[in-house]
Amino acid sequence: METMFMKGNEAVAEGALQAGCRLYFGYPITPSTEIIEYMAKHLPARGGTFVQSESEVAAIYMVFGAAGSGERVMTASSGLGISLMQEGLSYMAANELPAVLVNIMRTGPGLGGLGPMQGDYFQATKGGGHGDYSLLVLAPASVQEMADLTMTAFDLADEYRNPVLILADAALGQMMEPVTFGAREPKRYDKPWATTGAKGRKRNLVTSYNLQNEVGEQKSIYLEEKYRFIQERLQWAETYQTEDAEYVLVAYGTSARIAKGVVNALRENGVKAGLVRPITLWPFPSKVFTPLNERVKGYLVVEMSAGQMIEDVRLSTEGKVPVAFYRRQGGIVPQHDEILEEFAHAFSVGGILA
Repeated sequence: METMFMKGNEAVAEGALQAGCRLYFGYPITPSTEIIEYMAKHLPARGGTFVQSESEVAAIYMVFGAAGSGERVMTASSGLGISLMQEGLSYMAANELPAVLVNIMRTGPGLGGLGPMQGDYFQATKGGGHGDYSLLVLAPASVQEMADLTMTAFDLADEYRNPVLILADAALGQMMEPVTFGAREPKRYDKPWATTGAKGRKRNLVTSYNLQNEVGEQKSIYLEEKYRFIQERLQWAETYQTEDAEYVLVAYGTSARIAKGVVNALRENGVKAGLVRPITLWPFPSKVFTPLNERVKGYLVVEMSAGQMIEDVRLSTEGKVPVAFYRRQGGIVPQHDEILEEFAHAFSVGGILA
């Protein structure tokens, strides 16, 4: 066991290395740049290959090619860079190529700014590119999870043959916390589909192009069934003091760290509050809400966006429970007292404000 004091971005990179990532292609962009810097320094020394591409478009197609060979490969960027990768991501999902991507979210839309925001939720979870496809999306809330979920992402990518996205905001990427790494051997997966040379066997073909509508429909139905299978198996969330909760806050990433403190404050004032922190943003952990919908009086969703995850929360409540919303934007992080005030206003709960 080894404990290091690291930035979130550095923890992502080290987690990838310990998961057996040996190929990295990327283009630097704040606030994710420490990932590419860490990989440039450490990946070649550990037997891997690092290439700084000329653009994010070039990076994703380098990842595409490397993933087709069956190697563990990764890239990272921020929202506008991920936007440039969308066509390649659609191709990779269609061809069932495993890879890990990291989006350290900054403000937007457009060029935006460098502060933390969560405005890329739709881009990540609703298929930012063309066609019917999904990325698996994991949302860490600590520097330790930045490492742990990155390692998990490589296993999920190989298991389900699908790109996996780590979605974290700039605050998580830049903050420093202790991170513990244990002795972990990367999992090994058979990859008979990989393009590793066809001597002695039939060649493998990586393509998503066809001119027969019937074939295209069969492929679309296959992918739809695959995603449904993943949705049934992969719904992760942290629940905090929800056993007897009458009100539940819902938040992910940095917002969830603050929301947990609000739950503690509400409990100290006699309000039975709890927290649901989605860890898989796709698939969204709707099953977690099913038992809560029968007894809670209201949900308060907290986001650093104009309101994106709230749509999945509303769908998960099936219209049975009121859903309130609090948000900050433009790089401003929601504050404890602000959330507490919104809670008091939304649910007409008195006596909790100083």
